[in-house]
Amino acid sequence: MKRSEIADKIQQDIEELNPLIIDAIQDIKGKNIVSLDLRNLAEAPADFFIICEGDSTTQVSALAGNVIKRVKDELGVIPDNREGMINAKWVLVDYFNTVVHIFYPETRQFYDLEDLWNDAEIIEYTNL
Repeated sequence: MKRSEIADKIQQDIEELNPLIIDAIQDIKGKNIVSLDLRNLAEAPADFFIICEGDSTTQVSALAGNVIKRVKDELGVIPDNREGMINAKWVLVDYFNTVVHIFYPETRQFYDLEDLWNDAEIIEYTNL
């Protein structure tokens, strides 16, 4: 599937994509999950950031793997890019309009994306 086709599919499925990502994170017991709606910010690199953390680098990798697998299996979409899988301190999974950031706790504190994008509408999700 070409990049433009994927972008079109993601736009059509945006209402399904973000809840699926949240569910995939909760499957593996990801913590402190937030969604940042960046659509009203002029310089935003995406429409949404979904941010969470895992207790270990193993869990961070597992969270990213589950998001990638479930989105592919259920929506037929693969990410445009993913980074950080080797060290698993900060894994980024890019679905064009939605970028998933999965952090190791200390790394999340250091980069503090929620504060950097504090003008965004933030939705917090319950830890399971």
